[in-house]
Amino acid sequence: MRIPAHSVCTAIRDDIVAGVYERGGRLTEELLARRYGVSRVPVREALRTLEAEGFVVTRRHAGACVAEPTEQEAADLLEMRTLLEPLGAARAAQRRTEAHLKVLRGLVRLGQERARRGNSEDLRSLGGWFHETLAQASGSPALASMLTQLRHKIAWMYSVEAPVNPVESWTEHGAIVDAVARGDGERARGVTALHAERAMSAHRLRFGSGGDRAERVRNSQHPVNMPSLRH
Repeated sequence: MRIPAHSVCTAIRDDIVAGVYERGGRLTEELLARRYGVSRVPVREALRTLEAEGFVVTRRHAGACVAEPTEQEAADLLEMRTLLEPLGAARAAQRRTEAHLKVLRGLVRLGQERARRGNSEDLRSLGGWFHETLAQASGSPALASMLTQLRHKIAWMYSVEAPVNPVESWTEHGAIVDAVARGDGERARGVTALHAERAMSAHRLRFGSGGDRAERVRNSQHPVNMPSLRH
């Protein structure tokens, strides 16, 4: 049975994010096909998709290689997320379904419970599921797809420190869901923007000399008036 190219694409992308393939390293169709147990056709299609996403570049005389993003490109991704996640939350406030709310509330309950116990590994996964569900609740497949790509790239380029106060972080998640449930788009946008801004300082580049790049970018941005979470 022919394995779909999107499955091969997911496998290669996951390995790039995990650091299995070094930045700048060659990605030959033959070796990839052997590794994933497929023919070269789905590998070729997957590499084209990954090139469009920015994970792969094609170089003369070398073929497909893992991309080598600059510090500025990495910083731009964090800034893009701080703009797009609030937009997604505002749209979710208008377009979410009861099914979305049920999942979001369940994730917040689990997150708050794990935060009190200090289980950081569970919290990382739960946070990813929360933001993925929130993006889906926006009712915009294009926006949800863009946010998913951003999360993959940010996970590839940055290591993320656990929140100093995970309970407070999950209180912010709860405030986002409350605003979405009430249909308050502006409130949802504001608390999500605040949450995204605070999360930036926990990101550390995996490459280059700018380990505090995320902090420098955050401090260089124009101040934004954010609503209090206790509103």
